[in-house]
Amino acid sequence: MNKIQLYADQFTVKILDRLPNFFLAVFVLLAGIWVIKRFVRFLHRHFHRNSVDISLSEFLISIINVVLYVLLLISCASMIGIQTSSFVAVLGAAGLAVGLALQGSLSNFAGGVLILLFKPFRVGHNISSSNNVSGLVLKIDILYTTLKAGNGTTIYAPNGPLANAVINNASDNETRQAEYKLNVAYDTNIDHARKAILAILEQDELVLKDPKPAVLVGSLGETGIVLIVRAWIENANFWTAYYANYQKLIETLSTSDIKLPSTTTQINLINSPAQN
Repeated sequence: MNKIQLYADQFTVKILDRLPNFFLAVFVLLAGIWVIKRFVRFLHRHFHRNSVDISLSEFLISIINVVLYVLLLISCASMIGIQTSSFVAVLGAAGLAVGLALQGSLSNFAGGVLILLFKPFRVGHNISSSNNVSGLVLKIDILYTTLKAGNGTTIYAPNGPLANAVINNASDNETRQAEYKLNVAYDTNIDHARKAILAILEQDELVLKDPKPAVLVGSLGETGIVLIVRAWIENANFWTAYYANYQKLIETLSTSDIKLPSTTTQINLINSPAQN
């Protein structure tokens, strides 16, 4: 009976000794919850003001929210005398194991964060990358970017390689330059050909007048002179004007007195001496 009374007295003393720490931990817990909620609201407003992508902002806020609450619980537990070192070690080991197991996914996640933050392209843009990914951007998620290829198929590109690739964004500017390469014979009157080509481009309402279209001598080929034709077009009308003018240029070169290069093949027959 005396031992039971002794244990009860020791337990009561420990409770009384830790009672101030317990109330302090409760106060810190309530105050921490209040601060975390206010901080999360601040992040919502900050991301909204800076036009951060909604999927990225919600994901980051949820991660930050979980981390803050875990740190708050560990701090409160340590205040009332609970040993948290082993718990922190377990969390660290678990985090390391998960990180090693999800290396590819973490790379895609980091790439998605970079794409959504720096916005090298947006939904609705036509892009092509140095890792052979091209198409119309339909959706940008944390791990993958969804594109529609020119042949109508859907492409799911991992954000990790896409964020590290060179991106050619054809939709980022309001205007775009169309370039044609036309081959004419060496004895063609270049000035006459230039005037005929410019007349076609100047008649097209979709071709911008400023900057003006230009026809330049690009190179001297094996069979003729390569003319480079450049014209500026609004992005919304680019492909319509590009293909229509290409057809008009070919028809003009075919029907006018502009000479097209021709290739000739010479075959020499050598008679071998008759064998006896």
